[in-house]
Amino acid sequence: ARVEARGTPSADQGSKNQWSSMFVFGDGFVDNGNLPKTDTWRQWSYPYGSYLNSRGSATPVPTGRLSNYWIQSDFIARILGLSEAPPSYRLTPHLSCDPSGMTFAFGGAGVYEVPDKKVPTLATQVNAFTRLLNAGVISKQQLQSSVALVSISGSDYMTGANVENAFLSSFDDIDSYIGNVTTEIAKNVGKLHRLGVRKVLVNNMHPIGCTPLRTSSNNYTTCNLLANYAATVHNINIEHLMGNKNNAHILDLYTAFTDIVNHAPGEGSEQSNNFKRKLTPCCEASTELGYCGQVSPSGERLYDLCKNPDKKFYWDESYPTTAGWEAVTEALEEPLREFLDRDYVP
Repeated sequence: ARVEARGTPSADQGSKNQWSSMFVFGDGFVDNGNLPKTDTWRQWSYPYGSYLNSRGSATPVPTGRLSNYWIQSDFIARILGLSEAPPSYRLTPHLSCDPSGMTFAFGGAGVYEVPDKKVPTLATQVNAFTRLLNAGVISKQQLQSSVALVSISGSDYMTGANVENAFLSSFDDIDSYIGNVTTEIAKNVGKLHRLGVRKVLVNNMHPIGCTPLRTSSNNYTTCNLLANYAATVHNINIEHLMGNKNNAHILDLYTAFTDIVNHAPGEGSEQSNNFKRKLTPCCEASTELGYCGQVSPSGERLYDLCKNPDKKFYWDESYPTTAGWEAVTEALEEPLREFLDRDYVP
């Protein structure tokens, strides 16, 4: 499949520095089409990547995004002055790179392999980027105005992650395991810098205990404290490992998400008021073992869809709606722009 090339941003957009190229690594928060179009992956089926609201008249066209339309990387790209996230690696013509960059992220990816998902790890994605750079497909000149986005959002902490590869026998030793995950993230950020990427944005861990996957057991009323503890430990480690890197910036998803879905009464962000039943997904499976987008052999929908996803923060059991991502990005934008405006430190 061929992808249209996009132009670089004009001088009055985004940062005072010209960041006209973006390279994206990680998981489903930023994957815009790398997962294959098979029955195994739902992001290529209605209502993913296409369902704006119940009144939409356009013919649905799924785009491979794990949301109802745009995702985090699209909104970050807009801040840089791009029209949307750069094209996916899988859908890009062989030996070419769009002027806007490339997305290497795969939904479900983590630092370690997840056997039941079989998607490239973060290191594998960075290695693919390295091969294109060494082959001259991605030019050194393009890297001079490049920003990378790295998103690792919790696959390593889900049941089924390959703990054996983490040199631990179980998840009981949670602090050590998280330490290994965050060290690997930092190692890949360092590699991107050494390869010539000028600025790297790194997601910290969102409050994974507040995802509908974790809140469904109590009727979507309260967040899971143990899961949020794991996210907090992860974020302390990331802060420590990234603190001495001049050209890296942590995108504080934990605070942005919490201020919308899990704040104290009378507190929270202004955007929080835009969402109803904040721990409940817009697209919910009809059965306990089902999933959003599932249909029966006869074509019957086995999921329920909310009428207006703009009023829901979560799209499905794990991923935000486009409205949710827009609210999160608004909270991240000011410190992000300040970081992008700082001069590059060799």
